[in-house]
Amino acid sequence: MYLFIINSRSGGGAGRRTWHSVQALLAARAVPYEALFTQSADSAESQTLHALARREDWHAAIVVGGDGTIHSVLGALRRRGVPLGVIPAGSGNDTARGFGIPLAPEAALDNALQERCIEADLLSAAGKLTLTAVASGFDAQVAVNVNGSRYKRLCNAIGAGRLAYIIGILHTLMTFKPCRVSVTCDGKEHAFDQAWLVSVCNLPSYGGGLLICPQAESGDGLLDVCVVHGVSRGQLLRLFPTVVKGRHTKLPYVTMLRGRSAAVHFAQPRHAIGDGEALGTAPLAVACEPGALRVLSPLAAAAAPGAAGPGSCHASI
Repeated sequence: MYLFIINSRSGGGAGRRTWHSVQALLAARAVPYEALFTQSADSAESQTLHALARREDWHAAIVVGGDGTIHSVLGALRRRGVPLGVIPAGSGNDTARGFGIPLAPEAALDNALQERCIEADLLSAAGKLTLTAVASGFDAQVAVNVNGSRYKRLCNAIGAGRLAYIIGILHTLMTFKPCRVSVTCDGKEHAFDQAWLVSVCNLPSYGGGLLICPQAESGDGLLDVCVVHGVSRGQLLRLFPTVVKGRHTKLPYVTMLRGRSAAVHFAQPRHAIGDGEALGTAPLAVACEPGALRVLSPLAAAAAPGAAGPGSCHASI
């Protein structure tokens, strides 16, 4: 039995449209399932826990939605030990990208029903779990501005979720002021003047495919940190096209760190987000929880050829 967790409003209504397509496919294939429609991010975890507690034979919980919907149910899936499947229907869909999950609904469903799993780390910060990245500073402010904007809804309606983040970058660039930050990674402190952002990543991208930490791996037990500092507004604007392909990491005003934990202390209050959802304001401490989640991913076949097949959920690192 599969539990489908649906956010109908995800991606400006893409969740609802995607679910209609998936529902027809499930009926045609006679796949047994239950559908859970989340009412809000605040109640999604308790709804999911309640649903999972009703039986013991769940093959997986498959989210039809975006990174924020996935974020809201991570605690429930970890507590119950149920694998996560994803049928992407959000604005950014960076979880799907990070795990090699197709963006097309039918292909994503095919992947989930093959039940091939990999073990993935989770990031713990501000009492919440995050799968993609914990971001603070400029990029978090971009997300706050985008999530509260009219242009996000318009971009989602035309299937251009990434465009909303590009508009948000330009919007935020006009008002954001950098400040000093201290980043302590595995006990070693690093100080930066005029810091724009600190991103602590578990997956390579956020913001709809921006490769902020291209070397990040979801199952290596480590978090990857990107700090952008000492750069003018014009240089920052020119930086973002390089982030699309992950070519920014060797620039003199970009510092990359890696470790099992990181503490971020800005000299001034800065928003922090996890999987695009609000985590409050920095300072914050981020810790890696190795292998805390199983994810249905095509990467499982590459990690262990021939070891996992339909009807199994083989955990490979």
